[in-house]
Amino acid sequence: MKASIHETAIIAASAIIGENVEIGPFTIVGENVTIGTNTRIEAHCEIGVTGGTISDGALEIGSNCLIRSGTILYKGSKFGDGLHTGHKVTVREAVTAGDGLQLGTLCDIQGFCEFGDYVKLHSNVFISQSSILGSFIWIFPHVVLTDDPHPPSEVRLGCRLSDYCAIASHSTLLPGVHIGEGALVGAMSLVRDDVPENGICVGVPGKNIGTTENIKFKETGLQVYPWRRHFHRGYPDTVVKKWIAEFKNS
Repeated sequence: MKASIHETAIIAASAIIGENVEIGPFTIVGENVTIGTNTRIEAHCEIGVTGGTISDGALEIGSNCLIRSGTILYKGSKFGDGLHTGHKVTVREAVTAGDGLQLGTLCDIQGFCEFGDYVKLHSNVFISQSSILGSFIWIFPHVVLTDDPHPPSEVRLGCRLSDYCAIASHSTLLPGVHIGEGALVGAMSLVRDDVPENGICVGVPGKNIGTTENIKFKETGLQVYPWRRHFHRGYPDTVVKKWIAEFKNS
């Protein structure tokens, strides 16, 4: 099935548009952009913006993506399959992302970042340059990852988040912080120091107060973490089957 492109959209001659792609009203697709099959781009998006430090790099968008209205994607980035954005999302240059990246409304990704698979950001999340995020990470609304240890300066010291960690709402991570695999940062925390694997960091300033294995559901008394033991919504069957097998006997 051929692409469906609204008559008001502007598509550069060099853009490569996959089959069954939809492009909405007043959207602009720039030079050297590749859009995978079955992807939908809504109205008033700018795809392949020039103006960052990588002015002539390609932009690759995978298949089965949903890019909602007002989203701006700069050149020089590569996104896997299943990218979903909310409204008015900005992603600057030199971002690489695996499959299943979700960016909530008004997220701001400042470029030169790496995302693994199935990273989920809620609304109004700010990710600074040089951030490196693993896979299966949750970041909740109004979280800020910073990168300048001596503002204002030319130093860029990004945060590093390992697989399966969760960062709760309104938390701020200072430059260079490492969040360990499966760790939890509580809401409204200021994280100045590394958080160990399966650790819990809460407060201002943030303090490591224990391990996630001690957190129980009030209703059942069962362990909350690792969350993949019981939470599977939105993940592919192949991944869920691995998680079920992982905790089958525990």
